[in-house]
Amino acid sequence: MLGAIAGDIIGSVYEAAPIKTKDFPLFHPQGRFTDDSVLTVAVADAILRGRPYEEAVRELGRRHPNAGYGGNFYHWLFAPQPRPYHSWGNGAAMRVGPVGFAFDAEAAVVAEAARSAAFTHDHPEGIKGAQATALAVFLARTGHDREAIRAAITERFGYDLARTVDDIRPGYGFDVSCQGTVPEAIIAFLDSNSYEDAVRNAVSLGGDSDTLACIAGAMAEAFYGGVPQEIRQQAWERLSPDLQSVMHAFEERYGFATPESGSPGVHAP
Repeated sequence: MLGAIAGDIIGSVYEAAPIKTKDFPLFHPQGRFTDDSVLTVAVADAILRGRPYEEAVRELGRRHPNAGYGGNFYHWLFAPQPRPYHSWGNGAAMRVGPVGFAFDAEAAVVAEAARSAAFTHDHPEGIKGAQATALAVFLARTGHDREAIRAAITERFGYDLARTVDDIRPGYGFDVSCQGTVPEAIIAFLDSNSYEDAVRNAVSLGGDSDTLACIAGAMAEAFYGGVPQEIRQQAWERLSPDLQSVMHAFEERYGFATPESGSPGVHAP
């Protein structure tokens, strides 16, 4: 799961100033965790503690009120009686990575991904984006190769994954929708040759950089068997203690290493 967090931190400085190159400092001095990380950790916490996703998201989200939430989500977060707001935004996909790591059957992954989205993002595109992301993480984690992942996501969700990063980059711009983010993030992963390369691909598209890199980073971590130690350590040091605590517990249970645990990741063939 640290792959999603590291992607968020790496991409955070380019959200407001998008770039169209893979040649950039991996960890900018101003890089920080954003709402992508906070909500990803909240979903992990809900899974660990067996409590409603909504409850965990509101608790952790309120603890980090300045993480950069979108306006509709911010209102939902602090509303006395929150209701889903029919969102198709990419927030449903950015936070769902832990579902792909924690559940061991495709049907369970798809169902839990929908639950993790629907309390805010109950639009069909919001649900679909979360399900596609979680399923891609699950398939990557369970040894499927790139073409099998591409075929499965295309067939089930209808996304156009026949493009390449180089095809997308020239005409792509900032897009907060699931339908304009998730396919591109998946392609950033599919076109990669390492965890770092996947994140660089995602940032180089020049869109919602932290979210693209968060989504691609989760898939790349699952596929490549973890996050390189230097990247993992730098991301870990930028997290607050409460987020580190949940991360440590989640990755100890589900097999991917934190810097403190030293346990091995799951290596995709």
